[in-house]
Amino acid sequence: MSAAGFLRETEALRRLVCREEREARRHELRDASSALRDHMNAQLAADVMKVEQQLQKLKNDVFRFQEQLMDVKPSPDVIDKLRETMTDIENSISAFKDTQHQSFEELLKDERSVWQEICAFERKMDSWSLSVRAEACPRRSEKPCDWRSVPEEVTALQTFLQQTGGRAGGWDEFDHRSFLKVWTKHRGKPSYRREARLYLPEKTEEEVKRHEEWFLELRRLQDDKREAICRWRACKRREREQQREQRDGDEEPQEDEEEQEEQRREASERLEAWRRCRTQQREQERQQQLRDQILQTRRAKEERRRQLELKLLVETHLQQKKEQEEQRLLEEEAQEQQERQERQRQAAQGIRRFQQREKQSKEQEQSERQRALDKLKEKVAVHIGRDPSRLWRLTEAWQERSKETGPSGTGPVFQIFHRAVPAWRQDS
Repeated sequence: MSAAGFLRETEALRRLVCREEREARRHELRDASSALRDHMNAQLAADVMKVEQQLQKLKNDVFRFQEQLMDVKPSPDVIDKLRETMTDIENSISAFKDTQHQSFEELLKDERSVWQEICAFERKMDSWSLSVRAEACPRRSEKPCDWRSVPEEVTALQTFLQQTGGRAGGWDEFDHRSFLKVWTKHRGKPSYRREARLYLPEKTEEEVKRHEEWFLELRRLQDDKREAICRWRACKRREREQQREQRDGDEEPQEDEEEQEEQRREASERLEAWRRCRTQQREQERQQQLRDQILQTRRAKEERRRQLELKLLVETHLQQKKEQEEQRLLEEEAQEQQERQERQRQAAQGIRRFQQREKQSKEQEQSERQRALDKLKEKVAVHIGRDPSRLWRLTEAWQERSKETGPSGTGPVFQIFHRAVPAWRQDS
């Protein structure tokens, strides 16, 4: 075997070894990304399961409260217990909302930091791609990079972002994300504006329309930038292929540069593929988050409606209880009034019966006395003769009064004190 053949075979084996090393590194990167993806999926599944468990717990508490409300017997203790249960449920819902809000804020911060890192890597990769020509030519390596050779689409996008207030178009980051969610959900149809009013109440319809025009212009410039970069890369690739065909007997440094260029190109392609995958994944996550927010809003409205119905039901129950208590008091008062009237009637009847019995007893005594007198009259016969002169003759009592009294007398007596005679003896 000649020396030239040995060198060619050695060069071929060296290139084969370099290719295998690149493939091995690529597989290692894929394995690392797959492991990271599995970890993120497992973490997402755990978070989803945790949220579902919390929601199920809240749902069970609400259903248990409804069952207690249906089977409740009206009493002050039961009403206080229901109020405490309702307060506990409201506190649990508020704590769950606060926890979810904090987790969303943390995720937004992480997404913002990751996006900044990705943008930094993109700028770094773009600088690598743009500096390939400068590194390939030793006589131009000492000169600074000429930004006039950058495609116009790239500079146009940067200028547009600088003039219109950055990647959010002068809006707040949260408002811009809300706009993107609604716009993506409706796929850019005009019907999205009606729903955008719910997510952007402080923005007018004219502002939303201007932001939509800005977003469409941004997308157009981004598409132009990607197409320009693809054309530029294709042109560079053709130039590299032509240069590779022209120099079959290049030296070792040139081969190292080609290998570095190949590695940069592959890294750029992997980054572009990862970027597309990440953009698609982010879009799916945004849609899912929008659906979750809409579902959460509906659940919150349903929960508020249930709480309102429950409150109205409790108020109705309390009002009915109050009316029943008032009715019971009125009935008791009417019953007491009726009992008083009945007692008065019975007392009046008793008084009348007593008076009647007393009257009967008096009449009976009078009749018995009269019968006794009649019997005495029958037993004693009295024969009195008539004496007409008795009419004008002085009575014995008058004669006694007309007598003169001595000096020791106390004067005429006009009143004689005597003991009182009972009423039941006066008639006899």
